[in-house]
Amino acid sequence: MTQAAAAPAREALAAHGAETIAKGSKSFAMASLLFGRDMQADVQMLYAWCRYCDDVIDGQDLGQDAPDADLSADEQARRLDVLKADTHRAMRGEFVGHPAFDGFSIVARKHKMPERYAMDLLDGFAMDVARAPFVAMNDTMQYCYGVAGAVGIMMAIVMGVDPEDEATLDRACDLGLAFQLTNICRDVIDDARGGRIYLPAELLAAHHLKPETASILSPVNRVAVFNAASHLLDCADQYYNSASQGVRMLPPRAAAAVAAARNVYRDIGRLVRERGPDAWVDRPYTSTARKAWLAAGGVLTGAPQSFVLKASGAAPRGDLWRRPL
Repeated sequence: MTQAAAAPAREALAAHGAETIAKGSKSFAMASLLFGRDMQADVQMLYAWCRYCDDVIDGQDLGQDAPDADLSADEQARRLDVLKADTHRAMRGEFVGHPAFDGFSIVARKHKMPERYAMDLLDGFAMDVARAPFVAMNDTMQYCYGVAGAVGIMMAIVMGVDPEDEATLDRACDLGLAFQLTNICRDVIDDARGGRIYLPAELLAAHHLKPETASILSPVNRVAVFNAASHLLDCADQYYNSASQGVRMLPPRAAAAVAAARNVYRDIGRLVRERGPDAWVDRPYTSTARKAWLAAGGVLTGAPQSFVLKASGAAPRGDLWRRPL
């Protein structure tokens, strides 16, 4: 196939990615506008693959609907096997016939993406399929790595980070971990209604809660649930702070976009804290105007970090959870 004939195919796949991110995540869609045209398309195609895999496992449509209660564990496992097989094909450059996979194939081969990160994401979804209880904080962190930390790593590689630069990839992983910990706190009640608990049992026990959905959902326990979620948000803050140290290693426009997304997403935790035990009366929501203001703040700090601080060393990560290598 000639380069001229291949170009329209990429253009169509990029359009699918842009449409997916616009519908699936307004915050990330806003941040992605800060990238150059080619990087923006690559980020959006990667997002489209991640979003599609997540939706297939949960029986969702762009993450907007509650998990499908009629989707059996066996059906989820079957779907996961298909996703793994199609992802392997995409990574080998084979035509899969779905824009999410064919766009991902272009991105993965272009940036020499190690296949293990794509598999780590699917392994994270496998933890949802297995419905194994999260006993210790390590269980929650392992899940957060699979479904979000690995995504952060893949995004960083698309943004130009060397796949062998483990130190910078650690910081990208930290941002994904922070995002997912924030998600868990925002969605703790909705998740419990869907039969899922991502707060570790040891944290629940520390707040006199049982690792049971009835305990999470009981109105008399709402203060205790808020206190447990607040503890997890404190953990998320440590990973946001660590991730901020890695922004300097990105190209200026990518640094601006990542800092913008960080600011917007971190604000969800602020909303949960401000609302207190009433945080889940309705879904915490950041207004469009505030998102724009937070994103602008990210731009004003992220790009200069890339120019000024790239040569200086990042602060140590300390004893934060470490991803598997």
